[in-house]
Amino acid sequence: MSTTGLVLVGVAILVGLLGVLVPALPGVLLCWAAVLVWALVERSTAAWVVLGVASALAALSQVVKYLVPGRRMRAAGVPWSTLAVGGAVAIVGFFVIPVVGAFLGFVGGVYAAEWARLGSHAAAWPSTVHALKAVGLSVLIELGAGLLIAAAWLAAVLFA
Repeated sequence: MSTTGLVLVGVAILVGLLGVLVPALPGVLLCWAAVLVWALVERSTAAWVVLGVASALAALSQVVKYLVPGRRMRAAGVPWSTLAVGGAVAIVGFFVIPVVGAFLGFVGGVYAAEWARLGSHAAAWPSTVHALKAVGLSVLIELGAGLLIAAAWLAAVLFA
C-alpha cells in the first residue's frame, strides 16, 4: 500500500477513535473498517492476522460495553425498567440533540425513571450517578478496544 493509502487508513482509525468520544461517529466500527480496507489491499498474512484481531476486539467490545456497565448498575440496585427507559430516551436524544443527545438522554431517562419510581430527587440521584459511571465505563471499554486495534495495525505497518 502506498504511503498516501497508509496515511488515509491511519486518519480513518483516528477518526474512529474520536468517534468513540463523539457519539455521532461509529467509533470502533470505523477503526475496524479502516483495517479491513488495509487488509484487502495488503493481502499479506500480517494484514489478515491484524484484521482477525481487530474483528475479535471490535465484537468483544460491543458485547462488553453493555454487559459490564449494565451488571454494575443492576448490582447498585438500578432495575431493568430504569435501564430500558434510559436506553429509549438515549435513542430519542441521539436524534434530537446532535453529538451529545444519546449521553444526555440516557442519564436524563435514568433520572426521570428513578424519580418516578422512588418519588424524590434524593432517592433518584444515586442511580443517576451510577448511570453516569456506567456511561463512562462503556466509553472507556470502547476506547480501549479502538486503541488496541490502532496499535495492532500500527505494529503491523511498522514491523511486518
